Amino acid sequence: MESRKELAMQLFKEGYNCSQAVFAAYCDLYNMDQETALKVSSSFGGGMGRMREVCGAVSGMFLIAGLETGSVDGKDQEGKKHNYDVVQQLAEEYKKENGSIICRELLGLDKKTDTTQTKPEARTEEYYKKRPCVELVGQAAEILERVLLNKETVQE
Repeated sequence: MESRKELAMQLFKEGYNCSQAVFAAYCDLYNMDQETALKVSSSFGGGMGRMREVCGAVSGMFLIAGLETGSVDGKDQEGKKHNYDVVQQLAEEYKKENGSIICRELLGLDKKTDTTQTKPEARTEEYYKKRPCVELVGQAAEILERVLLNKETVQE
């Protein structure tokens, strides 16, 4: 679905964070309104609250994985295992393409980078030149299509 990839990338360009862009591009498949999807995924941008940890686009994929394969029975060990297998498969695919699922590593930042600064950067032309985030959002959407939504996921 090229249109979901394009939608995710467009949402990011409109100012939504990486997690919001990925998650909201698929929310209609789960009968979720866009406002709810944007709120649910908002805390995961910038590598979780701009702490530069797990990439928000990856978190967006994991949120979709929860909607697609998540267990609703606390005692469902096999269901939990299947969901965790899917999450790990999505992470592995993302790592294969990008070398990491960690925001700061994807952005070429070191551990000394100030992660207490919570104010997002302005989305300027310069921002888009130095940040690979639009492409990372697009890749996350492609991985979701290929691995999860086309049902090429782990069977065990």
